[in-house]
Amino acid sequence: MKRVKKLTIGTWIVIFGAWYLTTKFGIIESVLVPSPYEVGAAFIEILVDGYNGISLIAHLGISFKRLLIASFFAVVTAIPLGLLSGYYDKIRAVVDSVIQFYRPLPPLAYYTLLILWFGIDDLSKITLLFLAAFAPIYIACISAVTKINEDYILSAESLGADQRSVFFHVVLPACMPEIFTGLRTAVGVAYTTLVAAEMVAATSGVGWMVIDASKYLKSDVMFVGIIIMGITGILIDGGLRFLEKKLVFWKGRV
Repeated sequence: MKRVKKLTIGTWIVIFGAWYLTTKFGIIESVLVPSPYEVGAAFIEILVDGYNGISLIAHLGISFKRLLIASFFAVVTAIPLGLLSGYYDKIRAVVDSVIQFYRPLPPLAYYTLLILWFGIDDLSKITLLFLAAFAPIYIACISAVTKINEDYILSAESLGADQRSVFFHVVLPACMPEIFTGLRTAVGVAYTTLVAAEMVAATSGVGWMVIDASKYLKSDVMFVGIIIMGITGILIDGGLRFLEKKLVFWKGRV
């Protein structure tokens, strides 16, 4: 384990070293790849003065509000629908084709429609993130149900368990590990879609900050936004893994 951590740290040392040397010797123009010093200075400036009159904390708060609301509604709708679709073929026949149709579509392909339907406020952005997060959770739930060992269900039924007890005491616990995998994937997909959601008719958010900076070739601000999104994405995934260890403690033991 220590060796793996050393390799991870070594990889990032090499990346930052190559970044520093590339900018130090002017191999690539700073307008394309700013130096670590320029990025650090831009971060401090944004941290102190904000960007476009809005503090960095406010930008993060607005983006996370959109992400969390969308993820919450994706979880409370995709998990039950995915489990039911995996459990009952007739429900899957109705729902699955619709999910599979929109799932591969690029977000920007239908984002303009969402704006026409729901306006330019947060509702259209949250809906876009919801759709991005919904499909991975739904698919993970179906996959989890279809992989359940039928012996578990038959054993529970032979002991007198009804359908409700089988679902809550056998099906749901068996599906939880894969549901969490789908949840982690969904939040990651939604986070990557955040930039697209904040591209149109937005004046705040980390994704918007990156897009706005690109219009004026502020590559240092773009790097700040990208690094912040990367770090916060790692923290979110780490939080989900922590919850998984606490809530799905039987993972790998059955």
